[in-house]
Amino acid sequence: MPKSLTPRLMDLKTEIEGYARTFGLDFFEQVFEVLTTEELNMVAAYGGFPTRYPHWRWGMDYEQLSKSSEYGLSKIYELVINNDPCFAYLLEANAEVDQKLVMAHVYGHNDFFKNNFTFKFTNRKMVDEMANHATRVRRWIDKLGVEKVEEFIDVALSLENLIDQHAPHIKRNPDPKTAEAQVNTRAEGFKVDKDYMRPYVNPAAFLEKERKKIEDEKKQSKKFPERPQRDVLAFLLEHAPMEDWEREILSIVREEAYYFAPQAQTKIMNEGWASYWHSTIMTTRALRDHEILDYADHHAGTMAMQQGKLNPYKVGIELFRDIEERWNKGRFGKDWDECDDLRARRSWDKKLGAGREKIFEVRKHYNDVTFIDEFLTPEFAIEQKLFVYNFNDKKNSWEIATREFKKVKNKLLQSLTNFGQPVIDVVDANWENKGELMLSHKHDGVDLDPGYAKETLKNLQGIWRRPVGIFTRGEGKGLLMRHDGSTFSEKKVDL
Repeated sequence: MPKSLTPRLMDLKTEIEGYARTFGLDFFEQVFEVLTTEELNMVAAYGGFPTRYPHWRWGMDYEQLSKSSEYGLSKIYELVINNDPCFAYLLEANAEVDQKLVMAHVYGHNDFFKNNFTFKFTNRKMVDEMANHATRVRRWIDKLGVEKVEEFIDVALSLENLIDQHAPHIKRNPDPKTAEAQVNTRAEGFKVDKDYMRPYVNPAAFLEKERKKIEDEKKQSKKFPERPQRDVLAFLLEHAPMEDWEREILSIVREEAYYFAPQAQTKIMNEGWASYWHSTIMTTRALRDHEILDYADHHAGTMAMQQGKLNPYKVGIELFRDIEERWNKGRFGKDWDECDDLRARRSWDKKLGAGREKIFEVRKHYNDVTFIDEFLTPEFAIEQKLFVYNFNDKKNSWEIATREFKKVKNKLLQSLTNFGQPVIDVVDANWENKGELMLSHKHDGVDLDPGYAKETLKNLQGIWRRPVGIFTRGEGKGLLMRHDGSTFSEKKVDL
């Protein structure tokens, strides 16, 4: 069970919170709880929440976290929940300097959750909602059996990325009534010059027949859905022939997917912002002389290069620092962009002092994609030694493919767009008038993984109850992948 803070930890919380407010951070009420390593691993396996609905995945995550911690391969330093009040956990065995570092880091996350636009529409009472979800799923388990419910949760979780991450912020489709009015066509009949001749030339029975003909033609030509639907889960919830319990569970999975989506959209920014503030608070306010070496060791460990992947803590904090320096020195705008004198660029300093204000603005209005697209510069890429790497089959090893800025930036943006997942739309729910569900893959140069595509189509078919297919590209050619419930097939098509 979580423990409340000791008097000493309460004093540290008050101290760190005071520093955070002094620097202008704006956050929800912050609640810290103290956990043992085992308890922290359990909460981490639940995605940071004290309780979730029953599923084997949480147990698998717990085992992985426990073994990684036991063998010294990793350590959870902070775990914080986007909630109001904001909950975070402290590891009981941590040294005091670590507790202060974690607290400072958490206040950075708390400020980001409250102020970044991507979190604006998230459920701020998700701790309670997760408990409610757990209760609802357990009721169905008691009624239907754990195996049946868990099998469907497996299917639902395999589809949790098929949402429209931008749906909370934009309106993709017009109001149905407005759209209907815009495309409405009336049966006018034959043109007549004299009004008194109209009933004779266009009798009521004739106009009614023409009106019915137009309506029938509209129904036949009307696509379903009329426009591509990015939120595949919402489409299934509305139109798939599911049982009540299946619909409720899929709805739960979709709701949780939308809750976690902003965290995936802002991983670099969020961790960078929290790291920036724990570094600032610790090095300028909270650090004692005897804690310097321990702090430096643990901070360096967080910022270290992660084998085979980008470290969001490192990239995020360095890019925020770079933005702050550029706006302090005026290294932006038309004059800066047009300056090709390297000596002048190195010594450029207009002493604007606008850096701190600028990074607060950035943390509010950007997500990872726009953050990287707007502020990643060639100078930053060189300084941080960013590159693209590929696997060399001949040498049987990984190697640097290029350091060219545009390719590095495009590769990074590609990995962040839509969580790095393929963009999938529902384009036809009555394909070839057979009631089959047809999807479309918005190809961005990367082919679908055949294994994942096959399993996804299989699980979609299990919910739709009829064959499901997807149009994509493979080896530069149009491809239709299809699953009819028993077999998977592929065929080349013209796109």
